[in-house]
Amino acid sequence: MAVVEAHTQHLSSGQAHAHDEHHDHHDLPWIRKYIFSEDHKIIAKQYLFTGIFWAIVGGAMSLIFRLQLGFPEADISWLKPLLGKWITPEGKLDQEFYLALVTMHGTIMVFFVLTAGLSGTFSNYLIPLQVGARDMASGFLNMLSYWFFFLSSVLMFISIFIPTGPAGGGWTIYPPLSALPQAISGSGAGMTLWLISMAIFIVSLLLGGLNYITTVINLRTVGMTFWRMPLTIWAFFITAIIGVLSFPVLFAAALLLIFDRSLDTSFFLSDIYMQGQALHYKGGSPLLFQHLFWFLGHPEVYIVLLPALGITSEIISTCSRKPIFGYTAMVYSIIGIAFLSFIVWAHHMFVSGMNPFLGSIFMILTLIIAVPSAVKSFNYIATLWRGNIIFTPAMLFSIGLVSFFISGGLTGLILGNSAADIQLHDTYFVVAHFHIVMGTASFFGMLAGVYHWFPKMFGRMMDERLGYIHFWLTFIGAYCVFFPMHYIGIAGFPRRYYLFSSFDAFKTFTELDAFISMAAIFTVSVQFIFLFNFFYSIFRGRRAPQNPWKSNTLEWTAPINPGHGNWPGEIPHVYRWAYDYSKPGAADDYIPQNIPFSQTPESNLPHEKDEE
Repeated sequence: MAVVEAHTQHLSSGQAHAHDEHHDHHDLPWIRKYIFSEDHKIIAKQYLFTGIFWAIVGGAMSLIFRLQLGFPEADISWLKPLLGKWITPEGKLDQEFYLALVTMHGTIMVFFVLTAGLSGTFSNYLIPLQVGARDMASGFLNMLSYWFFFLSSVLMFISIFIPTGPAGGGWTIYPPLSALPQAISGSGAGMTLWLISMAIFIVSLLLGGLNYITTVINLRTVGMTFWRMPLTIWAFFITAIIGVLSFPVLFAAALLLIFDRSLDTSFFLSDIYMQGQALHYKGGSPLLFQHLFWFLGHPEVYIVLLPALGITSEIISTCSRKPIFGYTAMVYSIIGIAFLSFIVWAHHMFVSGMNPFLGSIFMILTLIIAVPSAVKSFNYIATLWRGNIIFTPAMLFSIGLVSFFISGGLTGLILGNSAADIQLHDTYFVVAHFHIVMGTASFFGMLAGVYHWFPKMFGRMMDERLGYIHFWLTFIGAYCVFFPMHYIGIAGFPRRYYLFSSFDAFKTFTELDAFISMAAIFTVSVQFIFLFNFFYSIFRGRRAPQNPWKSNTLEWTAPINPGHGNWPGEIPHVYRWAYDYSKPGAADDYIPQNIPFSQTPESNLPHEKDEE
């Protein structure tokens, strides 16, 4: 084991020196330095700003369709300058455009904000800095990954303004609506652009994911073994592996769907009648598309969630001034979640007519995946227990994530039961579940990461008071939006319906639906506090010290505004894990990873024994 360790360190040292030479470069022109940059830190900021833009667009869309749901009798003609023909002469939202808004909102938030915005930002920014590398394995491919994402964003944005409207049919784009251009207005050119945009998006994600994996395996600094890596790096590393293995399946599904739309193939179509006439499609199956989509779709939940959990692990340990509880268990839980995420996809298809025996297999596997998730929740609580907690805004958002992860995960146990899911499928109960456990929890993780690493990204501090206000209003508002949805979901409210007031059974919930819409408007509006704090602090915030949170990881050993190459001299060597907080006998309550054991009173720590 020691020989392997020495060999690994020798390789890391050689790669570090090779990287030193590679990045000994002259000053680049402005466009190469900030636009077509190969510096992972600049690319991370590009992902962050693009993700913020899409979060504003996706949030605005949710407000528009929540106005329709909460106040169906209201006159919204005042939106006509923005929406044009999609506001009817009666001052109502067009029904097909409502479906398109729901479709685009889901697409934007899941893929463009919580996948590219979260992983693209923090994987890019933190992986080289925390493993001790000058940059990503390939700066050029890293640059391409962002610009493919940007091209995908441009095409998706253009699709919103197509005369026939953006893609409709739900963010899962099930055939036959998505496969027949003549089906509805949202099945026309907007759907074609949606598919092309997603194909390019997947290319971007694969380029980024391969880069992240290669960097973690090959470019770790001397002493940075796998079992000394911060949990953030473990989360980004496993997330990249999940993405590289699962997203090509969605790429194949999108490609075959384009063939069905444009080349008259029948991969997903068979026995279709339109306006009483039989179409020529034979032999295909829309269930095949569901299998392909959800084989990506369930790992996608953890592609979104694992980076947020990794960020939370780092922040909770740092701000509790305690070692993370159960580091090894946390790593194996991440690996276990990754493995199980690939074999539970059909729990999204309990109502598709599958064999009940097969359904029971997927039900058991779905309930098993709750075990590693529960391990993470328990370890977060155990780390917080009796810690010397510092309530920074990042810490509050991390604790908020744990709250949403637990409350949303409990409803997942209900939906994992096939008998219950058949009743609750495609109701607002499902909407509430995945918005809490995936959407809101991951969004809180992203905000926690921004607050925590903002000083390293921009060299300035965000205003803490505004951060506290932002947290509490967002935390309360999010629960007010999504918790009541469980209740109306149990009552039978179906998803994606344009109007509920015409159903006698649902009229008793009119006031509750209006309350949800008002809470949504309030919660989205609160995000402007964050936007003001973020952009104001970039230019006017208090200048950040070298290590404002007294953290142990390597990024805080780099200069406050590191150049391309991160460290001006030799890359720091690593001698210990990332969580030496409040060590007995030490002068400070933290010991950075680059401090040798000889410089501390105790050297034989239990967590080092498995590395000898």
